[in-house]
Amino acid sequence: MTETSLAAAPRTRNSADEAGRIISQLAQELGARAGQIGAAVELLDDGATVPFIARYRKEATGGLDDTVLRNLEVRLVYLRELESRRAAILESIEQQGKLSPELRQEITAADTKQRLEDLYAPYKPKRRTRAQIAREAGLAPLAEAILADPGCDPQVLAAGYLNAEAGVNDAKAALDGARDILAEQYAEDADLLAELREYLWNSGRLYSKAIQGKEAEGANFRDWFDFSEPLRTLPSHRILAMLRGRQQGVLDLRLGLEEALETRQPHPCVERIAQRLCPTAGFGVDAAPRARWLGEVCRWTWRVKLLTAFESELLGRLRESGEQEAIRVFAANLKDLLLAAPAGHKAVMGLDPGIRTGVKVALIDATGKLLDTATVYPFEPRRDREGAINTLAALALRHKVELAAIGNGTASRETEKLVADMLEKFPDLALTRVVVSEAGASVYSASELAALEFPELDVSLRGAVSIARRLQDPLAELVKIEPKAIGVGQYQHDVNQRELARSLDAVIEDCVNAVGVDVNTASAALLTRVSGLNGTLAKNIVAWRDANGAFANRRKLLAVPRFGDKSFEQAAGFLRIPNGDNPLDASAVHPEAYPVVQRILEKLQADARQVMGRQGALKGVSPSEFTDERFGLPTVKDIFSELEKPGRDPRPEFKTARFKEDVHTLADLLPGMTLEGVVTNVANFGAFVDIGVHQDGLVHISALAEKFVKDPRDVVRVGQTVTVKVLEVDAARKRIALTMRLKDDPATARRAPGERGAGGAPGARRRTGDRPAEPAGMGAMAAAFAKLRK
Repeated sequence: MTETSLAAAPRTRNSADEAGRIISQLAQELGARAGQIGAAVELLDDGATVPFIARYRKEATGGLDDTVLRNLEVRLVYLRELESRRAAILESIEQQGKLSPELRQEITAADTKQRLEDLYAPYKPKRRTRAQIAREAGLAPLAEAILADPGCDPQVLAAGYLNAEAGVNDAKAALDGARDILAEQYAEDADLLAELREYLWNSGRLYSKAIQGKEAEGANFRDWFDFSEPLRTLPSHRILAMLRGRQQGVLDLRLGLEEALETRQPHPCVERIAQRLCPTAGFGVDAAPRARWLGEVCRWTWRVKLLTAFESELLGRLRESGEQEAIRVFAANLKDLLLAAPAGHKAVMGLDPGIRTGVKVALIDATGKLLDTATVYPFEPRRDREGAINTLAALALRHKVELAAIGNGTASRETEKLVADMLEKFPDLALTRVVVSEAGASVYSASELAALEFPELDVSLRGAVSIARRLQDPLAELVKIEPKAIGVGQYQHDVNQRELARSLDAVIEDCVNAVGVDVNTASAALLTRVSGLNGTLAKNIVAWRDANGAFANRRKLLAVPRFGDKSFEQAAGFLRIPNGDNPLDASAVHPEAYPVVQRILEKLQADARQVMGRQGALKGVSPSEFTDERFGLPTVKDIFSELEKPGRDPRPEFKTARFKEDVHTLADLLPGMTLEGVVTNVANFGAFVDIGVHQDGLVHISALAEKFVKDPRDVVRVGQTVTVKVLEVDAARKRIALTMRLKDDPATARRAPGERGAGGAPGARRRTGDRPAEPAGMGAMAAAFAKLRK
C-alpha cells in the first residue's frame, strides 16, 4: 500500500466511524436507542422538519417527541462540528509527523471541543513565544538536565548554557528561559488542564467589585459592588447582570477561591501543578535549590500562563450557561404566550389607548377582516367622553361586536372604564371587555408586513387592529412580530442573538404546527411557519388563493407555483381546509394516511362525515386491526383520535381576568388586598403579574406556593390568570410585592432572601420593554429588567 493510500484509508473508514460515534453519543445523552436516533438523523438530513417527524414519522423514530428531536437537532450540529474539528486536528498533527498511536487514541476519545483543543495545544501552530526563543537559544537541554538530576543546583547547571549571541548573558537569563520552556509545557498538558478546570469550577468563586469612581454612574448595579458567589451556584440572571455591569465599565469581575484558600502557600492550583508534573517541587524557605526552583516554575505556570486563561475561559462558560438559561426561559414563556387561549371566531373591537392622541379603534369580523376604524378623544385635552361613548356604541352595534380588546398601555384602565360606562349606558350591547397585552404592537404597526397588509391605514390604527386580532387568535397575530419584540424573556439583548433567534424560531414552528393552520384564511406570515414552507411558498399560496378563490381540498396545493411533492409531504398534514371537498382535510390526518381511514370507514360501513366528531362512532373497532407495513400502531391511534376529535386545538379554554374596578394606580393599592391578575412574564426568580395599575407586581419564587418551588414555571405560565395578595407597595421605586400564598400576612412578610434591585435579580419593576419606542405602560416585558436595558 502506498503512502498516499495509507493516509486516505483512515479518512474513508472514519466517515462511518464518525457517524456511529455521533449516533451512539446522542442515544446515550437523549436516553433513546441508536436505531431511533439514526432514523431521526436520516430524516433531518433528508429535509424533514421536527414537527413533521414528531407527528407523522413515529414508527421510524420510535415515538421521539418534539422536545427530544429539538435537542437532537442542536446536539447533532455540535457533534458534527466536533468530528470535523477532530479530523482537522488529526490531519494537522499527522502532517507534522507527530501523531503517535497513543495521541490518536486520545484525540479519538475526546468528547468535547475543549478537550480536543487541550490535546491540540502543544501541536497548534503559534506565534513565536518566549519558550520558543529559549529553545532557539539552546536552553531546552538545561530544562531537561534540571528535571533529570534530583541533586543538582540549577544555578551551577545554568552557568554551562550561557549564549551571548542569543542574549543569555548570565545564569538568571538561562534559568528564566528554562522556566519558560517548562511553563509552556506544563500549561499545554491536557490532563492537568482538565483537572484544574474541574477544580476551579467546583471550588472557585466569582468576585465582583465596583470600579473606583463609577459608583454613582453604576448605581443600578450597587448590589454587585462587593459581591462573591461560588461559580457552580450562580443563577443565570445574576451572571448576566454582572457581565452587563462589566461591559458598561461599572464592575470589575475576577475569578478566585475562598479567602482562606487564596492566602495559602502554595496556592491550591500551584500545588496541583506540582503534584501532577513535578512532585519534587518545594515551596518552603528551607527547600533544596532544585526543589525551590521547580516550585517557582509551578508558580510562574499558574500566575503567568494559566490564571488569566482560566479566568477568561470560566467567565465565558458562565456567560454561555447564563445565556442558555435565559434563552430557555424566553422560549418557554414565548411558547405559553403563543399557545394562549384564543377568543375564537368573534367580532372584536380593538382599542389602542391614548390620552392626547386619542383612543384608536379598529373593528374586525369573525375572520379577522378589518371592517372599520375610528379615533375617539375622551381624555385630555378634548375630554369628549360622551361623544366617545356614543361613537363606540354605534360601532359595536353596527358590527355586532362581541368582545372589546383593550391594550394595556398608557390610559388602559381609563379606557376600560370608558367601555364599562358605555355598557352601563347601552345595556343591550352583548359585549365583554378584555385587557390585552399590546407588547410589540408598535413594532408590528411600523413593519413592512403591516404596510403591505394595510397600505392605506395610519400606523397608529394598525396597532388597534393587532390588539383586536391577538385577542381573537394570539398565535396567528403574534407570528407577525419579531419574537424578541414580544418581550417575555430576560436579558434578550445580551445573549447570543443567533442562538436566541434559532430557539425562538423553533418554538414558533412547533406552536404553529401543533395548532394547525387554516390555509384559506392564514396570512403569509403564519403560513411561513408551517412545516415545509418558506416565505416564497407562503406568498405563492396567498397569491393563488387571491386569484382562484379558496382551496377546495389539499391536493389543490400542488397547483401553487413551486409547491412540489416534498413540500406537500411536509406541510399537508398541518394545513387545514374546513368545509372542503373532503372532511379529512379539516383534520390532522395526513393525506398519505387516507387509505387507512378508508379501510376504517369500510369496516364501519359509514362515510367520513358520519364518523368524524361523533362520540362512540369508532366503538367496536381497534387501531391494531388497521396497521400495515407502512403505518404502525402509533399512527393509527393518532388517526382514531383525529376521527373522534377532528382538528382539535391544544390551546386552553378562553378565560379573562377581572381587574378590581376601584384599583387603577399604585396609590389605590393597599397591603392585604386580594386581586386578580395576568402573568406577563416568568423569570427564574419569580413571576410578574399585571394587576391593572400600569405596573407589574412581582411574586417572588418563595411566594408562589406553600411548597418549595424549584422552577416558577412549574406553578405559573405566561398568560395565566392568577389570584394574588398585595404584600408591599413601594411607590417611590414603583415596586409591588405580591404573593400567591393568600394566607401570608403583609404585616409580618419580609422581603424574600436574595431579592435584589436593578442588577437583574428579583424586585418588582416598572413595566416596560427592551424597546425604547414602546410606551412606559406596556405589559410585554416585565419591568424587572427595564433599568438594565437603558
